[in-house]
Amino acid sequence: MSDFILNATVRNDLGKGASRRLRRANQQVPAVIYGGEKAPQSIAVEKTAFYKAIEDESFFSSVIKLVIEGSEEQVVVRDLQRHPFKPLLTHADFLRVDATHEINMNVPLHVVGEDKCVGIKDQDGELHVLANEVAISCLPKDLPDFLEVDISALELGTTLHLSDLNLPAGVTSVDLSHGEDHDNAILSITKMKVRATDEDEEGEGESEGDSEGEEDTSAE
Repeated sequence: MSDFILNATVRNDLGKGASRRLRRANQQVPAVIYGGEKAPQSIAVEKTAFYKAIEDESFFSSVIKLVIEGSEEQVVVRDLQRHPFKPLLTHADFLRVDATHEINMNVPLHVVGEDKCVGIKDQDGELHVLANEVAISCLPKDLPDFLEVDISALELGTTLHLSDLNLPAGVTSVDLSHGEDHDNAILSITKMKVRATDEDEEGEGESEGDSEGEEDTSAE
């Protein structure tokens, strides 16, 4: 779990017009914090630190310390709304977390060992990543930044599923909790497809042209 701290202020001027004015000032990002036993609260998050934080992949799978006018809240990101064509955040949703209650989060899946993979290096296979993130459940203190899977020993024809992951202590798979039918594939090593080269395609075109020419001659 990484350490991220964001500063925010209470937002009393609400509505679409107020949010537009806040974004136009270009100093803060409109947001809401909800969950737990407290009522939802509209806030404005300091923009510079927020934009820097979202550049880090682990930010989205971390418990964040949100300091709201001196009062601290432990939260996770639940949703980010972005401008349709500008690199701007238009709104953020944060969920309060309780140290004694498990939370469900999607965490990134990191594949390592591809350069040493038996199925790729020695057996001319290629890697197909079928899932970039995995849904897990755990207490906030056990939340990992990512899950790692080492494929260095995998051979051609191998498919890994969720049940093949080595989850950290205290972490469970949300999908597997629903039964074996949800043991989804996460990656596979398959035979590399042979792709036609430009020369092959040109050769095929010439052959077709020759055949047509021969047919015309014989017809005469």
